[in-house]
Amino acid sequence: MTAPVVLHVAATPIAPALVLRPWRLADVPALVEAGRDPVLRQWITSLVDNEVDGARWVREQERGWAAGERFAFAVLEARSGSVQEQLVGNMVLKEVTPGKSAVEVGYWTAAPARGRGVAPRALDAVSDWAFDTLAADGLERLELLHQADNLASCRVAEKGQYEFDRVLPAAPPAFPHDGHLHIRRANV
Repeated sequence: MTAPVVLHVAATPIAPALVLRPWRLADVPALVEAGRDPVLRQWITSLVDNEVDGARWVREQERGWAAGERFAFAVLEARSGSVQEQLVGNMVLKEVTPGKSAVEVGYWTAAPARGRGVAPRALDAVSDWAFDTLAADGLERLELLHQADNLASCRVAEKGQYEFDRVLPAAPPAFPHDGHLHIRRANV
């Protein structure tokens, strides 16, 4: 189950195709560039400030795949008239354990891709893959957590068929603000 996976999301009339694949060291420059965005930095806990941080972060994602406990996907978008793909985000399944009924899904979207439907489309692909792949190991639901004041993440959760479950109280210092828990069940 630890073999790398590549997911494809078809183009729509208004959005290009997406490719979701494990992170590579070649992605580090684009990762560092995405990490410079002040909006992104306010929502994520794992900051990448330079190439060394980026390489360390990518190696952590590779270890997660190898161990079968964390599946992080670079989200790439095809550029018009180019064979090169552009990094537009990250999707991750965290703390995957056989027999565990719930797994957390997380994501971020690079600044140029926000508001274009990238996150909901990628979330749907990863969610479907998780249920197809992990249901035999006991997966029944995916949990999406975000800060209560992150309205964009609320919209992504709703578009991804994640129902609002409850408000989670702040837990400083790691989570200094209240959060929302959204759940998607296997039968969606």
